[in-house]
Amino acid sequence: MANNSPRRPPSGIKVIVVGAGFAGLAAAIECDRKGHSVTLFDKVDNIEEITRIGDIISFDPNGSVAFERWPGVVDQMEAIARQTKHIDLYHHQGKFVTRQDFSHEKAWGRRINGHRGQLHNIIYRHAVDRGIDIRLGKRVEDYFEQDSPPQAGVVVNGERIAADVVIAAEGVRSRGRKIVLGFDENPKSSGYAVYRAWFPADRVRNNPVIKHLVENGDTHQGFIGPDIHFLASTIKNGTEVNWVFTHIDDGNIEESWQFPGKPEEALKYLEGWCDVVHELVKATPDGRLIDHKLVYRDPLPTFISPKRRIALIGDSAHPFLPTSIQGASQSIEDGVVLATCLELSGRQNIPRALKAYEKLRYARVHRAQANGPKMRERWHKADWNEVWKKPEMIHLIRETWLLNFDAEKDAYDRFSSVLEELERDEQQIKPRL
Repeated sequence: MANNSPRRPPSGIKVIVVGAGFAGLAAAIECDRKGHSVTLFDKVDNIEEITRIGDIISFDPNGSVAFERWPGVVDQMEAIARQTKHIDLYHHQGKFVTRQDFSHEKAWGRRINGHRGQLHNIIYRHAVDRGIDIRLGKRVEDYFEQDSPPQAGVVVNGERIAADVVIAAEGVRSRGRKIVLGFDENPKSSGYAVYRAWFPADRVRNNPVIKHLVENGDTHQGFIGPDIHFLASTIKNGTEVNWVFTHIDDGNIEESWQFPGKPEEALKYLEGWCDVVHELVKATPDGRLIDHKLVYRDPLPTFISPKRRIALIGDSAHPFLPTSIQGASQSIEDGVVLATCLELSGRQNIPRALKAYEKLRYARVHRAQANGPKMRERWHKADWNEVWKKPEMIHLIRETWLLNFDAEKDAYDRFSSVLEELERDEQQIKPRL
């Protein structure tokens, strides 16, 4: 049954969303808020295949502002999120370097950092409560779009299912990329892979080297070394522990979230690192560690299909490196902006809506995306002679233009001017044809 969540009058626009990750769910919820009729498909048979993934995910104020508009969601998230206002950064051999404080960001909105699966489940349950038509166990085999009648759709189990617009939110391997680009292409290795772990704090509490991490509530710390950064958190008042570290990809793992990692293998990358890092890795229980490649795609020339009926969002359009700390937030922004553009354009102007979505998102997304490699190099190639003189050199990139931002308000404010800009662009192109 649908709940009493606020919803604008029906727009008559039929939307298909492919993928029930954060991007797809955000797009579905925002389309529902704007009065569009939504059907969401995902290949998983059970949503727990997504929600059981145990690592940390971060939403900055520019992402969490959307959750504020989904009744009850942000409060549920806050209840299980890490409650910290700073990060302590250390040299990889254990010497303290600097504390970066985030208290001033409270004026911009909420920072939500928590268990990926648990936060996903909160959003998924909200989508279900809204009454959104979610069809699990449905693998999308292909996409299509046509002029007569004007529509787009997907092929599921050989059946063509049509709508006014399709939103591809399947991640870096989205089949929607082919219809947008006109050809198949594979993700590329970033040259790095990442270990991720999440487990109860019991195995830490009695260890004299690391017990301080769970004795005073939640904590957040990072250890910086050559070509590796190791981030650790305690969460839920110090009752759970998570750690991640990015390392050079030696080709031993596949492109999968679910490849099991072994603590003894992880430790091989950490020779010469401090005891705190070693003991955290050793404390990781069997089955609580994953290792996977960090893949990327070259920046796309466009996020929308030739007939402007299919749009890519999230990792389907622009995969982010974890060091950007923006992949999740940008995927939420995508869904918000696309739903808003559809609302403002109306059913008779779907192609215009998608062009406006792309215009509103393209430059901002790629500017944010560039922070990932920049931050990784700041840590992995740190000149420690200079860092000791100026410790803030290794602070996280936290910029006002990026974090103090409301994608919905921006779309409403700039939609008309973006349309005018698109019309000018088209007029400049026409004389050349």
